[in-house]
Formats: sequence, structure tokens, C-alpha cells
Amino acid sequence: MTQAVLSTDLPLANKRSGKVRDLYDVTLGSGEEALLIVASDRVSAFDVVMANGLPGKGIVLTQISKFWFEHFAGSVAHHLISTDAADIPGLTDAQRAQVDRRIMLCRKTEVVPIECIARGYITGSGWKDYQRTGEVCGIPLPEGLRNSDRLAAPLFTPSTKAETGHDENISFEEGVKIVGEKTMAWLRDATLDLYGRARDYALERGIILADTKFEFGMLPGADEPILIDEIFTPDSSRFWPADLWEPGKEQPSFDKQIVRNYLETVVAAGEWDKTPPGPTLPDEVVEKSVARYLEAYERLTGQKLAL
Repeated sequence: MTQAVLSTDLPLANKRSGKVRDLYDVTLGSGEEALLIVASDRVSAFDVVMANGLPGKGIVLTQISKFWFEHFAGSVAHHLISTDAADIPGLTDAQRAQVDRRIMLCRKTEVVPIECIARGYITGSGWKDYQRTGEVCGIPLPEGLRNSDRLAAPLFTPSTKAETGHDENISFEEGVKIVGEKTMAWLRDATLDLYGRARDYALERGIILADTKFEFGMLPGADEPILIDEIFTPDSSRFWPADLWEPGKEQPSFDKQIVRNYLETVVAAGEWDKTPPGPTLPDEVVEKSVARYLEAYERLTGQKLAL
């Protein structure tokens, strides 16, 4: 297996790094100021970045996002300009090769401070919320639902960033106080529309799209937001194999579940307390996780992806 790309160091302006991605500011040949997003192979769990990564994960995430942006072309405005490293100005051929297939050149926007979540199934934090209150993010649900049950209608459950940096669920009305009623209604409608269409597409390919999250941004002078960030990847969505779906329990998924399951055993053994630095993942965990990401790509697109 090839070595994981954990960081990039490009001679471009204003590098900043998140848990998974490195960002730079670039000026395109047209003079447009753009954002370069480089998806590394870093992997985080419980808000902690692990000591090693998943080789090729950044490529898979970028190529899945590219697929979905193209799939929805013409029906939703988005920030993606190019995924071709040859379009990055100011780099050598060797530097472009270093980030090949893992970049997105994007329009710069002012990020709308609402994370938009669509839930079509009751699972994860939504299931815990329902068990405690009979509601999900303040939305009442029928009695008797089981873990991983499909909901009668998808829910829009927005969140925002608390001062600690963690997501904080908010009501629609609280969102209105932040961005206004018109924008909040637009975010809700766009989120549920995109989710519904992607859910139906994925199900035809043997994948349940249980939930997902979006981010939106505003271009200068625009009346409506555009779609930004990654979309419908295993890092931003919960994908389940449809043929293995069995309500009443947790489902196998095409994401970091293998990593999280391993880490829970490390925590149970008293070898880690979910604080930085993250432990090193064993080769078996790395290989199985990469295989799951690749399977998600291949099922969704119908194509093989060589890393």
C-alpha cells in the first residue's frame, strides 16, 4: 500500500489546515481569487487526528465529490471550478503531481454559518436524542421507532458551531435569527431536495444514504447561497449497504466505522482517552478502511478507482 499523504507544503499563499484538508489562496489566470482545497489522507475520529492516515482517502473523497457535483450540474449552483491540478497556478509539474486527483479549485464565498443536515433514517446522535426525548433535534417523532428505521419523511436538522468548535443543534427558528427567514427556508428546501435525489440514486446502486450534511456560501452580491465544501462523501454522509440493512441495531457503513470500532477497543483497554495525540492505526484497520471507501466510490459511480 502506498504511503499516506498527511500534509502538503505548496508555495502558495495563506496555508491553513483542518483535520483532513489543507487550504490555500490562489489567483487564477483570469484574475479571479480562488480557494484551493487539498484533501489529505489524514483521518480523524472523536475530533482527534490519528498518527497515521488512510492512503488514498483524500483521492477517493475528492473524486466522489467531483462525481456528485457533476451529477447535479445544472440544478444547483456550486463552488467547484476545477479538479485538474494542471489548473493550479504557480506550481511545478512535480508539485502538481504531488496533489493530483486530490484537489478542488473553488470560488471563494462567505460561508453561511449554518450546517445543513438531512436525516432520512434515525441513527447516531438522532437515535440517542429520540431515546431520551422522543424527538430528534426538537422535532417530535412517532413512538416505537427502532434504531436505523427509515423515517416517514426526511428531517432538516440544522446546526451551528459552538465556541468550543463542536456542532450545536439548533431549531429552524434559531437559524432564522442567524441568517433570516428567507435564507433559512432556502437552506431547508435545498438540503431536503438534494438529499432526496441523492438517496434515490444511491438506493438504485445498493446503498442507503441514511443522512448527510452540507455547507453553503454566498458569492459577493448574490441573492442565494451556493453549495460548497464536499458533498455526499463517506466523511460527510452515512452510507449503508442496502442488502444488509436491518433496523433495530447499528448498521455496517462505508465510512470510518472500522477506525472508530478499533479505537473503542483501545479506549476500553485504557490505552487512549480520546484526547490528542491520536494512536497509530494497525495495518489491518487501515487496509479494511481504505477498501470500504473504494467500495463506496465504485458502487456510486460504477467505475473502478486505482490508488
